[in-house]
Amino acid sequence: MIIGHRGASALAPENTLAAFARAIHDGADGVELDVRLARDGVPVVIHDDSLRRTGPSPRLIAKTNSNELANIDVGSWFNRAHAQLAREEYSLEAMPTLEQVFRFFKTRAAGERALIYVEMKSNRPAEERNDLANAIVGLVKSYDLQSRMVLVSFDLGAIALIKRIEPSIRTGALFAPKRGAGTLIRRPHMLTAAVDFGADEILLHRLIASRQVIGMAAETDLDPVVWTVDNPKWILRARTWGIHALITNNPAALRQQAASAV
Repeated sequence: MIIGHRGASALAPENTLAAFARAIHDGADGVELDVRLARDGVPVVIHDDSLRRTGPSPRLIAKTNSNELANIDVGSWFNRAHAQLAREEYSLEAMPTLEQVFRFFKTRAAGERALIYVEMKSNRPAEERNDLANAIVGLVKSYDLQSRMVLVSFDLGAIALIKRIEPSIRTGALFAPKRGAGTLIRRPHMLTAAVDFGADEILLHRLIASRQVIGMAAETDLDPVVWTVDNPKWILRARTWGIHALITNNPAALRQQAASAV
């Protein structure tokens, strides 16, 4: 499967409805997005803990109410950074709430079967974990999206919590290259930890996703996912190694390669 990283973030402002619509239009099987809690406890869709990079101010998400965030332009930065891809309508993109994203995927015919990978983000995992997990699960159940949802996190405790709250929702453990990561992979502590915390999938950064690790994941009943890949060569690797899904910034490019490689 091909999943759009923050939507089609190579071609539209990340984590916006425009990016999600572009990903589905370009043939993605689903999207990946990031969720944090605003000051008023509403889950909002943004990667960073502040608006310094994608908005016009340095304000922190955790200290700003969702109704304020809804009025902030989070698309113009993309037009400035990628002049050749700029569109006037991107300047109208505001930060969506998670509920708005769920509504989008429930009401848009093109996205009615799309998978949604939600990464739980927090600068204070232990303190915010319960509130964030309960808010997300509540919305998933309200919109009857259990069968299309994968909740993922680097915080394995959050994965375990999701399974306790709602066992039917699929979860994924995220791993990135860090000091000593290679040793962990060779010994398979990383895979064991993912299983112990109740993960259904293991999401590996491309730099630590070897054929051996992918095989070990399958042996432990973990669906292996690799992020973030924009090189079309990963299509062949996915087929020969048995990768469950590829998360990419440019779904169109990988979809084109997948079609030509049949």
